[in-house]
Amino acid sequence: MAMNKNTVLAWATWVMIFVGLALIGLGAFRYDDVAGWGFAAVGVGFFANAWVFNALKGRV
Repeated sequence: MAMNKNTVLAWATWVMIFVGLALIGLGAFRYDDVAGWGFAAVGVGFFANAWVFNALKGRV
């Protein structure tokens, strides 16, 4: 399987979405104190990076 730049960006997008969901889940269900807000904020940041990677597909 030959991976070009677009497939690498697609895989990176999916990995970042899954990690973002996991971090938001940790923030929502595992940590009930202030640390949960930090986990959720980092998860939203992972979503923003995944959005950028998805926007770069086909342009690089």
